[in-house]
Amino acid sequence: MKKLINGTDTVLEESLDGFAAAHADILLLCADRKFVRRRTLKSGKVALISGGGSGHEPLHAGYVGRGMLDAACPGQVFTSPTPDQMVEAAEAVDTGAGVLLIVKNYEGDVMNFTMAAEMAGREVASVVTNDDVAVEKSTYTTGRRGVAGTLIVEKMVGAAAENGMPLAALKALGDDVNRRTRSMGVALLPCTVPAAGRPNFTLADDEMEMGVGIHGEPGRRRVRLAPADAIAEELVGAILKDLAPKPGSEVLLLVNGFGATPLIELYLMVNSAKRILEGAGITAARFLTGSYVTSLDMAGVSITVSVLDGQAKELWDAPVHTAALRWGT
Repeated sequence: MKKLINGTDTVLEESLDGFAAAHADILLLCADRKFVRRRTLKSGKVALISGGGSGHEPLHAGYVGRGMLDAACPGQVFTSPTPDQMVEAAEAVDTGAGVLLIVKNYEGDVMNFTMAAEMAGREVASVVTNDDVAVEKSTYTTGRRGVAGTLIVEKMVGAAAENGMPLAALKALGDDVNRRTRSMGVALLPCTVPAAGRPNFTLADDEMEMGVGIHGEPGRRRVRLAPADAIAEELVGAILKDLAPKPGSEVLLLVNGFGATPLIELYLMVNSAKRILEGAGITAARFLTGSYVTSLDMAGVSITVSVLDGQAKELWDAPVHTAALRWGT
């Protein structure tokens, strides 16, 4: 294993310290590293909190800031944060309008965030994301996995919260964005968890995992490596079959790298996916390309399609200033 680390037991702490130092104008790291919070809170605004296992950076801490999250709770690598982390984060960022938790549908995350909501002693609502169309159940989930579509929920709900939308309406919005969003990914190479010191699954040189999860958990099937157009055809085809957008619909197209995929390949996949969407009568009206919901050093890509309406476009275009997303500011 070749990693830029000092020791497997200090990876997260040292990374968080560096992250907080690099983005001190936007956020603060609490003294015991239980959560990252927005440096300047907006009084009377619903507080948005998310989190999950580390190793998916910039998700979630990279989306703390104006127009997105007020706090993010990092767990150890691929391990859910604990309920006390969310409770303390809620105490730190709730300015009186309540708290909305945005939770990826993994059993550990859902269980711990549910416990935190019960323990928080304040008004709390939750949105659970489950945008992955690859499998109905997997190693870590009951029901579909929450993957890169979580970023879209956080952005749109974050914009609405910044504009003063109340808690119940934000939950309804988050649930609606989740319903209009689907994702599917493929892995070309596995990732290596530092504490394990070895790849968490194996692929032959001519194999890929179609429908892989963001922890490297199995997808639909293991298949022979194929050209990019064929990969995009399967990913986008599965998404469109499940999402069933009407011809003439406008969508947001997110092409997301898993951590070790170069941008030249991601933009090639944008080209392929856009062409497939156009063939189905769908217009990609908004784009986001890059490594935004990763799996350590896994090589591969996920494609996310989210159906847009006028409100969704306005929320997506609204100003955002975080470590990982910045526009309109």
